[in-house]
Amino acid sequence: MPIRTLVWGENVHEQKNKVVADNYPNGMHNQIAALLKEDANISVKTTTLQEPEHGCSEAALSETDVLVWWGHAAHDKVDDVVVKRVMEHVWQGMGLIVLHSGHHSKVFKGLMGSPANLHWREAGERERLWVVNPGHPIAKGLPPYFELEYEEMYGEPFSVPEPLETVFVSWFQGGEVFRSGLTYRRGAGNIFYFRPGHETYPTYHDANVGQVLRNAVNWAYDGTRHSHLMKAPNTPVAQAIEPIEERGAKLSSSEHAGQVKS
Repeated sequence: MPIRTLVWGENVHEQKNKVVADNYPNGMHNQIAALLKEDANISVKTTTLQEPEHGCSEAALSETDVLVWWGHAAHDKVDDVVVKRVMEHVWQGMGLIVLHSGHHSKVFKGLMGSPANLHWREAGERERLWVVNPGHPIAKGLPPYFELEYEEMYGEPFSVPEPLETVFVSWFQGGEVFRSGLTYRRGAGNIFYFRPGHETYPTYHDANVGQVLRNAVNWAYDGTRHSHLMKAPNTPVAQAIEPIEERGAKLSSSEHAGQVKS
């Protein structure tokens, strides 16, 4: 069965900036989708900030195996109800790929539990991405390094938790370096952060970037949902795996009831 992938695009810069519109006349989200569609194993839909519930309704996310997220100018416009919903689906097993300025999205910062800060410079610098984990599935089919002639610089320190794996490290013309491909797991969900993708440059027309994105979708895919992870039920003594006898003091049922989540 194809991997059901939803590409979420903010769709703001394309409406306001001619350079961005010229780079992505059909919208960045649709160009990202075009790269993913080169893999017959990936089924792609797109949605934007402007759609009802930002296109991330309960029904839409239930039918999504991997969510790809690009945002920049309107992080604060994303409804907190939708943010919570996306996070819960990741915890249950939906894959998530966060691109470029999505590091400051509510979704990514919430899942990381950190500010995800860095320093930056928009100067059209060459970026060289080194594959530092060549055996990783996300690096499949890539050369030892590849270059983007024009990109925005992101520099360390990047205030995120230590990743499970670092797949790419970037070097920029100005001398900075950055951990530009990081994997995480939150609950049952696989997460990949990929740095390149500044809107005023044609990054999502690059063949190697497309290879990374397709690899990432296949890596992040699990295909299951573990809804029981959203609950914290009490297991009665009678249901213990081994026979036990209840003993010792405990909170009253009314005190404890307020702490039980379901």
